[in-house]
Amino acid sequence: MKQKSHARYLRLQSDNQKSKPCTEPSRSIQDRKWLTVVAIVVALTLSGAVVHAQQEKKVSRIGYLSDSAPARETARSEAMGLALRELGYIEGNNIVMEYRYAAGKVDRAPELASELVRLKVDIILIAGGPTQSRAAKNATTTIPIVMMGDGADPVETGLVESLARPGGNVTGITLLNRELGGKRLELLKEAVPKLARVAVLYDPANSYNKRELKEGLPVAARSLGLTIQPWPIQDANALEKELAAMGKQRPDGMYSTSSRQMIAIERRIAEFALKSGLPSVYAWREAVEAGGLMYYGADRADSYRRVAYYVDKILKGTKPADLPVEQPKKFELVFNLKTAKQIGLTIPPNVLARATKVIK
Repeated sequence: MKQKSHARYLRLQSDNQKSKPCTEPSRSIQDRKWLTVVAIVVALTLSGAVVHAQQEKKVSRIGYLSDSAPARETARSEAMGLALRELGYIEGNNIVMEYRYAAGKVDRAPELASELVRLKVDIILIAGGPTQSRAAKNATTTIPIVMMGDGADPVETGLVESLARPGGNVTGITLLNRELGGKRLELLKEAVPKLARVAVLYDPANSYNKRELKEGLPVAARSLGLTIQPWPIQDANALEKELAAMGKQRPDGMYSTSSRQMIAIERRIAEFALKSGLPSVYAWREAVEAGGLMYYGADRADSYRRVAYYVDKILKGTKPADLPVEQPKKFELVFNLKTAKQIGLTIPPNVLARATKVIK
């Protein structure tokens, strides 16, 4: 009997063990599943962090081609640099600037443009006229080129197909500088009501200056009852002699056109106008700060800031051909009242009230 009882006890124990849930293996499987999920999450997180870090570390190289010297580029480059910083582009961090200056030597443009292309820059900014833009376009058909606002109509010069649809690899800003000649004459007439004869200083080697004299200014002059006296500046080194000859013909006022040569001697022109008592209007604001009477034209600082928009769009993948060329949105009318006082001119209050800046 004892043997039978013991056998029955062993069977009961065996049945009890079989009837208990197998919790240990189940828990082990569950743990492994959770570990797998955690590993996947960690891997994805690390992968995303690596990709993000790589994106953060990408440094874009931007070429800056100027027809001027570094000293004259400060205002332009600083305005653009501040706007780029606002968009998250910091020089020396995620962008590198490659500056190249022709310093007034037109024949250097092709060499400098080719140098930027060899550096494999991501964008070429043109801080100059059509000579620099053309040199860059001849050097590359793939690197985006962004005009910063100088020079003639980009459609007229063949740099773009149209302002709305540039085509190719060139886009940017146009300042309409030469198209504003008629408006400058109009404002000079309003500032000097007795104005009748205006000497127009221009560079005879500049085809756009000559076109302005032939097509734009005469139409405006006729409607204002003005007589234009074209005055070519043949030799910048003999400027005072040439200007003195103009003075003998007694114009009532003076308009200095825009070209690389004229800009280079703007201070001397402004000084001559001041000594001669001539009310003068300019295509460059700096001439007024140097002693000229008045400037009318695009708000260049605003346009230079706008260049950052093009840089941002292009670096994010937009093609230049899909970015319309922009015209100025803001304009400036600047008077130098110190100059007005020195030449004995009182600017009518209704004209002065329209000034965006007055130098006192």
